[in-house]
Amino acid sequence: MKIMNQGLEDEMEVWGYRPCLWKRILVGVGSVCSGGLLLLLLYWLPEWGVKGTCTHTSLRDAHTLLLRTTDEFKQWFRARVHVISAPGEKPFDSLDLPSTAQAANGGLCASSEEHHGKSRQPVQINYFSHHSTKYYWNDVMQNFESHKGLEDVKMSCGSIHSDHSPGLPKSLQDYRRLFFGENEIAVRVPSLFTLLMKEVLNPFYIFQLFSVILWSAEDYYYYATAIVFMSVISIATSLYTIKKQYVMLHDMVAAHSVVRVSVCRGSKDIEQALSTDLVPGDVVIIPANGMIMPCDAVLTHGTCIVNESMLTGESVPVTKTSLPASGEEAARSFDMEEHKRHVLFCGTHVIQTRFYAGELVQAVVVRTGFSTEKGQLVRSILHPKPTDFKLYRDAYLFLLCLVGVAGIGFIYTIILSIMNKVPAKTIITESLDIITITVPPALPAAMTAGIVYAQRRLKRVGIFCISPQRINMCGQLNLVCFDKTGTLTEDGLDLWGVQTAESGRFLPPEADPAKESLVDTVFVACMATCHSLTKIEGELSGDPLDLKMFSATGWILEEPTEEETALHNPIMPTVVRPPTHSVPEANQNNMELSELPSCEIGIVRQFPFSSTLQRMSVVVRKLGEKHMKAYLKGAPEVVAHLCKQHTVPQSFTETLETYTRQGFRVIALAHRQLESKLSWHKVQSLGRDLIETNMEFIGLIIMQNKIKEETAGVLLELRQANIRTVMVTGDNMLTAISVARDCGMVRAHEKVIIADAVPPKDFHPASITWHYTENPAQTDKEHRTVEINLEDAVLDKRVTQQEQNYHFAVTGRAFAVLTEHFPQLVQKLVLRATVFARMAPDQKTELVEVLQSIDYTVGMCGDGANDCGALKRAHSGISLSELEASVASPFTSTTSNISCVPNLIREGRAALVTSFCVFKFMALYSIIQYLSVTLLYSILSNLGDFQFLFIDVAIILIIAFTMSLNPAWKELVRQRPPSSLISGRLLCSVLTQIVTCLVFQVLAFLLVRQQSWYETWTPQSDACNVSRSSVSHSQNVTSPRDHKNIKNYENTTLFYVSSFQYLAIAIVFSKGKPFRQPSYKNWPFMLSCMSLYTFVLLIMLYPVPAIDSFLEIVCVPHDWRVTLVIIVIVNAAVSFVLEEANDRWASSFLLWLFCRRNKPPRVSYHQLAIGLKDDADWPPRPATVTYARDLRSHTSAPL
Repeated sequence: MKIMNQGLEDEMEVWGYRPCLWKRILVGVGSVCSGGLLLLLLYWLPEWGVKGTCTHTSLRDAHTLLLRTTDEFKQWFRARVHVISAPGEKPFDSLDLPSTAQAANGGLCASSEEHHGKSRQPVQINYFSHHSTKYYWNDVMQNFESHKGLEDVKMSCGSIHSDHSPGLPKSLQDYRRLFFGENEIAVRVPSLFTLLMKEVLNPFYIFQLFSVILWSAEDYYYYATAIVFMSVISIATSLYTIKKQYVMLHDMVAAHSVVRVSVCRGSKDIEQALSTDLVPGDVVIIPANGMIMPCDAVLTHGTCIVNESMLTGESVPVTKTSLPASGEEAARSFDMEEHKRHVLFCGTHVIQTRFYAGELVQAVVVRTGFSTEKGQLVRSILHPKPTDFKLYRDAYLFLLCLVGVAGIGFIYTIILSIMNKVPAKTIITESLDIITITVPPALPAAMTAGIVYAQRRLKRVGIFCISPQRINMCGQLNLVCFDKTGTLTEDGLDLWGVQTAESGRFLPPEADPAKESLVDTVFVACMATCHSLTKIEGELSGDPLDLKMFSATGWILEEPTEEETALHNPIMPTVVRPPTHSVPEANQNNMELSELPSCEIGIVRQFPFSSTLQRMSVVVRKLGEKHMKAYLKGAPEVVAHLCKQHTVPQSFTETLETYTRQGFRVIALAHRQLESKLSWHKVQSLGRDLIETNMEFIGLIIMQNKIKEETAGVLLELRQANIRTVMVTGDNMLTAISVARDCGMVRAHEKVIIADAVPPKDFHPASITWHYTENPAQTDKEHRTVEINLEDAVLDKRVTQQEQNYHFAVTGRAFAVLTEHFPQLVQKLVLRATVFARMAPDQKTELVEVLQSIDYTVGMCGDGANDCGALKRAHSGISLSELEASVASPFTSTTSNISCVPNLIREGRAALVTSFCVFKFMALYSIIQYLSVTLLYSILSNLGDFQFLFIDVAIILIIAFTMSLNPAWKELVRQRPPSSLISGRLLCSVLTQIVTCLVFQVLAFLLVRQQSWYETWTPQSDACNVSRSSVSHSQNVTSPRDHKNIKNYENTTLFYVSSFQYLAIAIVFSKGKPFRQPSYKNWPFMLSCMSLYTFVLLIMLYPVPAIDSFLEIVCVPHDWRVTLVIIVIVNAAVSFVLEEANDRWASSFLLWLFCRRNKPPRVSYHQLAIGLKDDADWPPRPATVTYARDLRSHTSAPL
């Protein structure tokens, strides 16, 4: 056994097998003897199929592979090994004529398209395909490996320029295509026959087929036909839905998958080719008017403006710059994630390009096909992980219990039939019939109905779902993570003001940076140039923050045309200048007007914003000046660190805190003059580290990010429902805390403790300093009222006051230190951490995993920009972006605020409770029918074909599908619905109802036999007219008997009683508050129940001969009918009382019965909370430090 993809998400164990003749013969014989059932079993269980027909061998010699995922699902797959013939063993082997270094790697001449004399013999390479990925045999590793692309070679940024700029010769391209295949994300739409076979071979449909054959053998044609009809509709609906999803995905992927591209061949040759021919290492030309990228490629020449909304959900165009070719950055190893600001991803739209005169915008292909970012996204949709939810696991266990009950009935029927000397054929059919009765064929369809209805209701409120099974999971959410910007707060930012700095001190804040006194300052010049804005079709486009900042200056941005670019040897810069028309408004004189043109500034080089570095910078030259300048903007603490300390005002920290505490978003600006010897060309090759150093601090921009009006109300509703809320943002810590307080996530009286962790340095161990933030001095009155109401309404008595009054706040940097150096503290911390600031996208995903590890059911709500990973990893991800990136999230809301979260949880709870109701109802239906049939078997009778038909179609199907229509309850309650079918309360409910139904069926069965008019029924019997009973009795000997013995008094009695039991159970199990609207508001269900009650009551009290004949029921005296009415009324009353008692007292009674009152809770976060309650040192005291070496707190000086 070997491990493939070690440490990755799709890690698998692999075993090798080769065919075994004698095993295959045995399987063939077994399949014939079992009528094909053995083949089906081996199809359903791949590991049995492989082990049953093959013998174990080494991976190298294997013909068939057995794969098993290493995650919690442990899924099995089988794969067939194929062989290709290639001139080399690996895609990046050199194909030059053999030399001492490369002789082993093939002999195909790189300058020719044909093999020449000295070429080596082709190498045979084993490979297999799994989930749209090919794995090739590696002799060195003695294992299979996948080839992702150019990054497999582990080359530096500089070597990509030097080794790959000329492009690939045709022969090398053809050779690499042997390994990478066509550059195509091929979503093959399966034929209807293939889909039909997959659907029909499902164990459920095989069981139905078995049931239909059995019923047909017993002449139950009508019921068999009804089941076949239902199955055909179910299969047709399923095939239509699956086919439609495949076609939609195929159309979405294929829309731009094949395009014509210009490919470099050698240093000068350029040829047109189809994008499907591209392989890693090819050099493509990006046209000036842009294109949809058919692959992942790294930009080596020029600049591109790209719309990456397909991948990130962020509609703002992104500037991509060329990969560094020299300097420190060029020496670094190329990494897709680290250098993504230079990578053009597959499926993204290149809007326009900028380039050097005479030089084309070029990119080296890095990945193709399913290895690309888009390909991996499509793979995750084509091959999703199974949904791990306790309800579904418990459902299978419950079905196994029903199979066990069926087994008891099966044995009982055989013994009873043998004792009564029943013919062998009847014994077989009737004993097998018990199994088909106990496992209800309509169960999966009925279970799905509730989810489908919930999905429709969600669609009506603007929430779209691509993973319907996750709706049930939403019902169990007890923690929701929220992104801040664009989710809790408005997407756009308003400029509140600016505060410039001079000579190491702050000047008073200014509201308008466009005012006369600031126009010619370096501060405004920095605001006007340090951005990534571009003009697309005459409109300024870019990051909303940049747009606000630039528009506040009132300056104008002009970009060069293609003709202008061609006139310059260096890159033609983007130019910004003050508006000439604003001069009169500014009351400037003529002399100042004449000087205005000198304010024109050209942007020579741009270093785009990096979320890792938290800054961006530009190199500019002012018209008429010899020196270039560098402007920098970014997070204040980062910018201050890069500035000369004497230029940073001493009150910097206090001023920053003042603004951030009030919830403002603060951006710092800095500049420096570059050396005069730096030419334009030299600047293009400099690394940003050389530019962004020794800066001079010039001031702060203060942006206001308003909280959305729905935010506070929704968070209050979630808090009242005992659902914890957490903020996960990339913004500043103090701003995040301020927003958390303003929106009610952290209440006015609660402390916030910042865990400031630093990594080990200079022989000092890693440490955490615990800072206690001050509560705001003043709180808005209205907000204070909300807090008081909240306290009164939702204070949980089970949680101590100590737990109620503090929250932790953690930065992304501290989170990384904590996970690496303080793993034992991470779970303690996240238990009460509410604010996570400066979090990188992968850290958001990691946080979701940590929360899941302590048994939280986690929801994630974000705008889709940096949250894709966390949205996918959470139990329930809700994207507020309507863009294609939302395909990564199970749920997408068309409303751009968090009001969708409580709606989703409400519908999830309703769907979950509906699933329980339907499952319990279907289980009781099968048990009630099982009891009826078992009792009738004791007198060698059974239910009639039309009785089965009436019960299964007219009662069960109508009720099962209408009881799922209850809408969600209008408000969230603290109580959560149960998540497990195998819970004491639910089992207690089911068992008490089974016992009730059993008692009343047995009571009716025995009572009818005690009646004075009772006799063995014959066609001449007429119990309705007792005076003729003697005549009937005398004719019993000669009258022909019904060989199935359907018509008899026991059958009629049990049919009436059981029909009412189905309806009573449906009403008892159809729960309303607190998770669903009351059943009386579900008019289709109530109408169905009332109609069926009325119909069964009428045919029982006032028999109609035609209906009696159709349903094969016999006439019984009116007194007995009245007795039956009393029996079913008492039955219904007992069922209702028992269910009410179960809802109120079952949990407490079971805890007392099994002595579990003082047992520790099962979920980890409850155990942690109980442990911390008794910990006198938690939370840590203010201004203390915790060291990694011994985890003891050491008091430090006040901070």
